[in-house]
Amino acid sequence: MILSILDQSPISEGSTGADALRNTLDLARLADQLGFARYWVAEHHGTPMLACASPEVMIASIGSITRRIRIGSGGVMLPHYSSLKVAETFSILSALFPDRVDLGIGRAPGTDRATAFALQRDRRQPAPDDFPQQLGELLGYLENRMPQGHPFARLAALPGRPYVPEVWLLGSSAQSALWAADSGLPYVFADFINPDGATYAAIYRDRFCASETLAEPRVIVAGWAICAETDAEAQRIASSARMTRTLLNEGQLIPVPPIDKALRFLAERGPSPDTVARPRRAIIGDPETVKRGIEELAALYGAEEAMIVTITYDHAARRRSYELIAEAFGLG
Repeated sequence: MILSILDQSPISEGSTGADALRNTLDLARLADQLGFARYWVAEHHGTPMLACASPEVMIASIGSITRRIRIGSGGVMLPHYSSLKVAETFSILSALFPDRVDLGIGRAPGTDRATAFALQRDRRQPAPDDFPQQLGELLGYLENRMPQGHPFARLAALPGRPYVPEVWLLGSSAQSALWAADSGLPYVFADFINPDGATYAAIYRDRFCASETLAEPRVIVAGWAICAETDAEAQRIASSARMTRTLLNEGQLIPVPPIDKALRFLAERGPSPDTVARPRRAIIGDPETVKRGIEELAALYGAEEAMIVTITYDHAARRRSYELIAEAFGLG
């Protein structure tokens, strides 16, 4: 099985965003050494929990300190930007790190409404909901197939050619599956956001239209996992992320709390869908348990690749989780 990592650059209580970004670079080096296939960084804005506001900056830094692993965005939230600017940025990254750069594209804002509005250059009115048109223009630049006579056709002479990124569409809904299929793009489904996406992955395959860049459908499933030496220790470590999810669902954003604090919080709250591990939403346990869970998740989606999201309070625990997973799958 192909295994990859999606890093959201979590900020632990008592640390800073700068600490989180340095941890991302440290984990990327480790992932390169362990044999993971890709290392993607996310885009979120205006949150005290995640420091990943600019994936393109982090991709450049990660590329300079790694050797072979593919690097990319998971993803760039296209509605915030012009398609041309995204195309030019990832064209340059592709030239700097040939045949290693992925451009994962998403439609979600990656933040709340007020912050999304603050990201707009023109605030006289809300930004239009024209994602399919934005995506089509982006692909036109990257694939050098702007219609003849189009006023922007000459702009497809991107600065990093002949190198271009591999484009993926990210999503957690039926609509994203349809967009990926109709555009002939590979598809990444966020099971850690919506654990009911196997049906959407099937829709993507059934609807898929071959393109110049992709002849057959390709699926990555992104799942949430924590691995430790024992099931009990993994469950204990996972308490920090369970507390953040519980409060997130109530509209509260907090840094990742220490384990003892999280355990007290969860004990006071009592069992609920947010305070206990949910099937497929969270794969938690020792190496055998996590390996089995990841394999089952990939089989459910018919995915050729699994991308793992891990949030812990202690960076050393996150490093160890990925080390144990790599060992369990025999990466190297």
